[in-house]
Amino acid sequence: MTSTDVRKEAENSGPSGYAAARLRLLTEGAQSGPPRRTALSALTDDWLSGLFGAGAEGLRGVSLVAVGGYGRGELSPRSDLDLLLLHDGSDSGVVAALADRIWYPVWDLGLALDHSVRTPAEARKTAAEDLKAQLGLLDARHLAGDLGLTAGLRTAVLADWRNQAPKRLPELQELCAERAERQGELQYLLEPDLKEAQGGLRDATALRAVAASWLADAPREGLDDARRRLLDVRDALHLTTGRATDRLALQEQDQVAAELGLLDADTLLRQVYEAARVISYASDVTWREVGRVLRSRAVRPRLRAMLGGGKPVAERSPLAEGVVEQDGEVVLARAARPERDPVLPLRAAAAAAQAGLPLSLHAVRRLAAAVRPLPTPWPAEAREQLVTLLGSGPSTIDVWEALEAEGLITRLLPDWERVRCRPQRNAVHIWTVDRHLIETAVRASEFTRRVHRPDLLLVAALLHDIGKGWPGDHSVAGEIIAKDVAARIGFDRADVTVLSTLVRHHLLLVDTATRRDLEDPATVRSVAEAVRSQSTLELLHALTEADALATGPAAWSSWRGSLVADLVKRVSAVLSGDTPEDPEAAAPTAEQERLAIEAVATGGPVLALRAQTEPPTEEQSSGDPEPLGVELLIAVPDRGGVLPAVAGVLAMHRLTVRTAELRALDLPDGVDGSVLLLNWRVAAEYGSLPQAARLRADLVRALEGSLDIAGRLAERDAAYPRRRGVVAPPARVKVAPAASRLATVIEVRAHDAPGLLHRIGRALDEAKVRVRSMHVSTLGANAVDAFYVTGPEGAPLPGAEAAGVVRRLEETLRG
Repeated sequence: MTSTDVRKEAENSGPSGYAAARLRLLTEGAQSGPPRRTALSALTDDWLSGLFGAGAEGLRGVSLVAVGGYGRGELSPRSDLDLLLLHDGSDSGVVAALADRIWYPVWDLGLALDHSVRTPAEARKTAAEDLKAQLGLLDARHLAGDLGLTAGLRTAVLADWRNQAPKRLPELQELCAERAERQGELQYLLEPDLKEAQGGLRDATALRAVAASWLADAPREGLDDARRRLLDVRDALHLTTGRATDRLALQEQDQVAAELGLLDADTLLRQVYEAARVISYASDVTWREVGRVLRSRAVRPRLRAMLGGGKPVAERSPLAEGVVEQDGEVVLARAARPERDPVLPLRAAAAAAQAGLPLSLHAVRRLAAAVRPLPTPWPAEAREQLVTLLGSGPSTIDVWEALEAEGLITRLLPDWERVRCRPQRNAVHIWTVDRHLIETAVRASEFTRRVHRPDLLLVAALLHDIGKGWPGDHSVAGEIIAKDVAARIGFDRADVTVLSTLVRHHLLLVDTATRRDLEDPATVRSVAEAVRSQSTLELLHALTEADALATGPAAWSSWRGSLVADLVKRVSAVLSGDTPEDPEAAAPTAEQERLAIEAVATGGPVLALRAQTEPPTEEQSSGDPEPLGVELLIAVPDRGGVLPAVAGVLAMHRLTVRTAELRALDLPDGVDGSVLLLNWRVAAEYGSLPQAARLRADLVRALEGSLDIAGRLAERDAAYPRRRGVVAPPARVKVAPAASRLATVIEVRAHDAPGLLHRIGRALDEAKVRVRSMHVSTLGANAVDAFYVTGPEGAPLPGAEAAGVVRRLEETLRG
């Protein structure tokens, strides 16, 4: 029997015929999804129209209107019927009798009914006072009676909504936020409410209301499909439970999956999560646009008055090469060319996360449409930008989700597809696998001051559960995947080994500490054999804590933390034979020696810039990572103030320091004098590199004291608006014990910023210590620096003096 036959049967047989036709429609296998919802709505329309017609014969100025979900034609098997009996107020007694003739047959069949009887004026008044009533009326659909009455109400309600949008939309946004706070995020819940949770059907309806206001519109791509998928799941849930429920309980998920023809409950949840993610992202973008439009409307009249009626130009502030901030969002610069710059998505994402700003929808879509794949292995800049993005704290999450919404993450990391939206059926876990990995990176960003290699910590956090998309032990599978991913993104062999070890053993410390006897030397020895080095143990300790904190409140406690710390202390004692020695000075190259002799002869700085334009060789990709930017060699006669002067000049010219070394150079026999050699890798923050002659001229002035570096940097900072940015962990300064016999080693770990090395160098200069050698690395947004310092006589600092230098540096970095 076709749906048309079913409708005819219902029309001819009254309530009992409607009930039989409805049952047949819901149980026959021929229809499901949108066709069934449409057919059920049409069947119900015909039946209710018949009830109205039988009771309203000869009546004028009355109509029956479907509102809410029924108005949209989205009847699920157990949906409420949302009905409005609209009348012109001429004969309320007759209208009340008509209402009874419609409502009672509905109740007699056991159908849920949300009903009201109002004049158009009353309906508009109720809508003005009750936002939920107004939302329902936006979907008003005529069923029977006076069509003009219904059309007039629809026109008036839409006009009211558009006129009142600046006031009502913030109310709607607050309503959505309150509901999300109560119900949680649909895309992560094991027993989600398909309607009320964030990213559910209520949010999809809210987006329709925003679009109806004409103030803003949601990104359309994938939105209708996501909404349809959630409605299909709700239909199956109603049919399998026989109840009007929107909560997808664990015990019903297998049945619902079977009703939908899906493999299992995990497949069902993954589809639900994917749909919710689309709706959540569309909601974020839409509410951001609503806020932007409302702010613009509030500011524009004042700006027009100030500018004499001219149209204000949106201010654009540079963030990185090809990336600018405009109107509270990160957009691409006008000169950006994604098709020629494969690193641009990561650079834009890192800049947005560091600034604490959202990536604009237009920018992400342009990147997705135009950008070329990264080469394998990735260039060093791409790896640095990924680390910067991962280390940006909570703002990483929204930026990552923006990239993922347009498919950029799986293009950068194809293995991500297997963990994307993957549920974790474990009461301890509160996130899907992919979100847990990002949450772990966010937690790990708080521990970057605890480790020597924050870049390895952050990437290990991203990859530690990557094996959960494969059968078997996810740590074993993850080790293999981590090796491949780490090599692909450009880490050298030694780093690949460390990362794969961290992934393989990311559960080792907590499992051993809570399940084994730590007094047994064999227990400690087995962990030491797995970890193999102090530096890997340090990383594994931080990763263990970040992983547990990102799992959920039940996964970590002070008790577990103390057990793990005790185990780490015992393992560290076993590995303590691996004590760092004083760095051996490599013999100078011919070019370094030539620059040093020239510096002695001229009495001033001599420098050479060498751009790295060749692609990385096979030897480089399997050994040291390829240089980033350019190599800057500087030879300067040994004197005070060299480090702050050089670092300050580079900061003035917007050169970012990636790595830096400073050491005293032994000169050939017959050449008198002492020379400091600085070997740095630098990259232009924006645009092209400055000329070497310009750098040298400024360096000469800085060393003479005629160039006010601090003042110039302060002026430049004041010229740009202060952004809130990320809240980085506080800087950490300490004396490394037993690190060198010839000098005091001061370690500084801080958030990288323009002029950071200049400020450190100035503080060391003011402390009247001599920097014997220096090793600086910028890993993502983290500066990991070691300064080998002595007193004026060339001996290591006494304990009290070293502590004083540490305090001075801490005060400098806090300022």
